[in-house]
Amino acid sequence: MAKEPIRLEKTCLNCDHLVQERYCPNCGQQNTETRKSFHYIFTHFFKDLTHYDNAFWKTIFNLMFKPAALSKAYISGKRLLYLNPIRLYLFISFITFFILSVFSHETNEVKDVKEIPKEEVIIQTDITSVDSIHIQDKSIDGLTDMGVISQDNNDTIKKFLSDTKEVNSKKIVNLGLENIVEVDSLRKTGSKNITANSTKYWFIKKWLTIEEEKTEEEIFKEFSMAFNLNLPKILFIYMPVFAFILWLFHDKKKWFYFDHAIFTLHYFSFLLLMILVLFFIDKLKPLLNIYPVLGWVHFSLKTFGYVFMMYYFFPAHRRFYGDKFLLSFFKSTLVYIINLIAFSTIMVLFSLYTYLNLN
Repeated sequence: MAKEPIRLEKTCLNCDHLVQERYCPNCGQQNTETRKSFHYIFTHFFKDLTHYDNAFWKTIFNLMFKPAALSKAYISGKRLLYLNPIRLYLFISFITFFILSVFSHETNEVKDVKEIPKEEVIIQTDITSVDSIHIQDKSIDGLTDMGVISQDNNDTIKKFLSDTKEVNSKKIVNLGLENIVEVDSLRKTGSKNITANSTKYWFIKKWLTIEEEKTEEEIFKEFSMAFNLNLPKILFIYMPVFAFILWLFHDKKKWFYFDHAIFTLHYFSFLLLMILVLFFIDKLKPLLNIYPVLGWVHFSLKTFGYVFMMYYFFPAHRRFYGDKFLLSFFKSTLVYIINLIAFSTIMVLFSLYTYLNLN
């Protein structure tokens, strides 16, 4: 990459020091023009990222295939050979969730009429014709009067419905209440389950409001978008908790919280990178329709990816902390289980919070 031309003025724009050559001897800033082209900004971004000296690719390789190697190098003072842990995590997090969000907004193509099977067209036509007739009674008896179902089937359906609890298929979760009117009615009549707990009343009312105002497809779409947008924040907030749990299980004099935080940054960077890799593997599914023989390859890659994600923590923990095999396995297993329970709990609460705050 060609160097930028030096300014004719010999005064540093940063510290006003005299600059005889390219770099200021006082602050180190280049004495070049301040106005840059888009090409410069674009190339400079990747230059800063990769350093053009393979530091980026060395970092990614060690992160993926040498568990704890980056953390050990950083703690030992080797901090220019690889990307900074925070910078690495932010970059991988941005790329991962950006790609996931872009693909999550894809819409399915509408089927062409010519591609719809004849049977499906007939069924749709019949349903539309029946529904378009203005019938005063659209109950089972009304369908019997129209001749859609026989009297014997009428009696059978009625008996089946009388013996079966009513299920509303449009509701995601059955709370035992039909609508907001029923909830308010129970609250006014003094139902102990509703009046005794205002939080429960608010929760049920909020839940039913969402289900009444939106279809199941709208709820799923809005929930997915809100969940994906806020998931990076949850991961970032949880990392100090993960580091704290590591701190509890190791020698406080030998290992500072800072050390655990560096290990956590690299481990979470690995997890995000693996999520991205598995996402791209999953995008190979359309090829299976063309080359069915690749099915077992696709399944093997995904299985290996998930197993590798779970396995990675154990050798990383042992190599970073230097414990003996059995002790390290015991500690890492406890840390893994505790974090799995804690993170699962947080994700459930976060999912509930996201659902109840849908616009």
